[in-house]
Amino acid sequence: MIDVIASEWLKLRSLRSNLYLLACSAAAVLACAGIAFMIGRGFDGQTMEERMAFPGNGDGIGNGIAVAYFVFALLGALAITSEYGTRMIHTSLVAVPRRQVLLLAKVPGLAAVALVAGQALAFAMHAAAMAALGDRAGQLLRDGVTLGTSLSEPGVLASVIVAGLSMAAVALIGLGVGAAVRSTPGALVVLAVIIVVLPVVAKTLPMPLRAQAGSFMVENLPLQIAGAGGGILPPAAAAGLLVAYVIAALTAGGTVIALTGRRLKVLAIGTVAAVLVSGVPAVAAGSPDPGRSTPAWADCADKSLAKELRCASIKVPVNWAEPSGRKIDLTVGLLPATGAQRRIGTVFAIPGGPGGSGVADLSRNAGSFAELRDRFDVVSVAPRNTVDKGLLPYDCLVSGPWITLPGTRAEYAELGARNRAAAKRCRAADPELFDHLDSASVARDMEAIRVALGEEQLSFIANSYGGVPGIDYSRLFPGRVRAMVFDGSANPYTDRAKSRLPHEASFARFAEWCAATTACALHGQDAGEVWRALVARADRVPVPVRGESPRVAYSGFDIKEAAAPSIVSPGPEPEFPRWTELAEAIKRADGGDASGFADYVRQSTKSPKVPAFIGMNMTHCLDGLGFRDYEEYRKQRREGERLLPNLAGIELWHPLSCVGWPAPATNPPAPLPAGELPPYLGVGSWTDFDEAADLVRRVPGSAAVQYQWYGHVLYNAGNACIISHVNRYLISLRLPSPGTVCRKAVT
Repeated sequence: MIDVIASEWLKLRSLRSNLYLLACSAAAVLACAGIAFMIGRGFDGQTMEERMAFPGNGDGIGNGIAVAYFVFALLGALAITSEYGTRMIHTSLVAVPRRQVLLLAKVPGLAAVALVAGQALAFAMHAAAMAALGDRAGQLLRDGVTLGTSLSEPGVLASVIVAGLSMAAVALIGLGVGAAVRSTPGALVVLAVIIVVLPVVAKTLPMPLRAQAGSFMVENLPLQIAGAGGGILPPAAAAGLLVAYVIAALTAGGTVIALTGRRLKVLAIGTVAAVLVSGVPAVAAGSPDPGRSTPAWADCADKSLAKELRCASIKVPVNWAEPSGRKIDLTVGLLPATGAQRRIGTVFAIPGGPGGSGVADLSRNAGSFAELRDRFDVVSVAPRNTVDKGLLPYDCLVSGPWITLPGTRAEYAELGARNRAAAKRCRAADPELFDHLDSASVARDMEAIRVALGEEQLSFIANSYGGVPGIDYSRLFPGRVRAMVFDGSANPYTDRAKSRLPHEASFARFAEWCAATTACALHGQDAGEVWRALVARADRVPVPVRGESPRVAYSGFDIKEAAAPSIVSPGPEPEFPRWTELAEAIKRADGGDASGFADYVRQSTKSPKVPAFIGMNMTHCLDGLGFRDYEEYRKQRREGERLLPNLAGIELWHPLSCVGWPAPATNPPAPLPAGELPPYLGVGSWTDFDEAADLVRRVPGSAAVQYQWYGHVLYNAGNACIISHVNRYLISLRLPSPGTVCRKAVT
């Protein structure tokens, strides 16, 4: 056998056309560089938002791999078809009568040449593509990958190496095809179908069939073997499939050249080997978890929701301390994975509020999850504290008392009596449920959903107040957290007054805008001075609202609370409509009429002054948001007056809503088990970044990204830069470097 291998090696290296053929593989390098150059030119011509949605070039090899594969497959085919073409095959068979031995003897030399040349070619193709992209290669895209992926990126070095190895495999496939066809033109046609036609046909199929079929194409196997994308197959299954293709091709060749009486034996041996090599890893990787279940997904009963959204219902106990007691139904929503890539798991989007429905959020913001769904199912829930669930009276939950700023202990007690009376009216409908609407109960409901999904771990995006259930889930079930994103999340650990410092910074921007913009009703005046004088005067003598009773008159505290949302959310530039409306309201109030504030408060709350919504307080107060006593309130008030010259008091509004609450705080803030948690990611705008950053800083190795503009719950809002960092983290668990920021896109 050694002598036969040596003679076949001599044939291979003495054939001058093989050297020319390998030289032609340089066309693959040129294809990678040329296509990458065109991608770069197209990328440069896009807006920032369009660039974020640009398809990535990956490791760059895919653009020229068909050319490389064709060259190496032809090299393998010519190793035997050239002998048929020159009729030297008869001489070879006289020298080596055992025909399968002759075929297999060609394998070592061909594989050795293809391995060396393939590795060199793969690295050259990658380097050419990266060079053509230049600095653009590092641009992070919405799908969580960069425009071009360097060798330092996870899985890229492996994918380039495997691409080189796959060229040796393709050369052996070419050898098998050549032996089966016994004609160079015929082999060319078969190889063109395998390498070019079938992948093109697969790309024309609709999703998810396109992804499923494409995963079995040879050109997509290297990335899947390296675990770097490319399709839906796990690495072991992709590797087994590539080896099976080689065995199948050699089996076909060996069967055709075998003597008539031995063909069935060769075919049987080759078939069994190919099936075992490809089937065993695939079965092992795809075998279902015996403990995994799944909810009964169906069309959502609410027909206003997105058609692609699926819904299911699960039962959870009202009181988790009594799991066998009374149960309630929770609606869970699912945006299923598209099947474009191998599925990683499930992302749970925790809704904010408190009182918001995550199912409605998924429907409304489905587009934000488009890229993430290539690898994840995305689920959310209408939690137990959703205000429109129907278990508690909706009209009661979306109303509440007007909060005043107590100046004495008696006024503090009077506020508590009003709060308690309002809460009891809502609580009377279902006292047991009302007393178990804390975030820890919501977190336990989330764990019940994880169990129902059959997932070992979940990844999370916690939005706004959804951060509190996210914290509680981290405390209660740290081993079930794969990844956690806090997006503009509430932070129960931060000092209340310090958490409002970004509001002060936003007020300073509002005042600067007024000074520079004629559209501001206060232009030509010092907006800050006008504001502070108005607030001080209104605290002494409340400003009446034209057409309303005297009790609706606005104190300085009322004015601050009504203005706060507009201060931090000015609306789209350059008009800044909410700032424009705010300036007009300030001007009218300065003239003695607070109806400007009352009008836009009424638009969103149906009340002339901002009410303390019972539907929010029923969770806030159980989560320990309130003051311990009057003394703590006075201390916090003094701190706010020291730190917040323009907006002191807004940090007290929610805690004051819990004064006199009829149920004790059952879920006060508690430390995170930082050592048991994976690194977290925090994201936020000018307004809420500090809270998210402080929150994730408590878990070692975590990171945060600030969007340097206004906004809240940025992932749901479709902020492309934030989406790119979040997707990268959720998919690969890679965090951005310290100091990473997202800047507002410039059209």
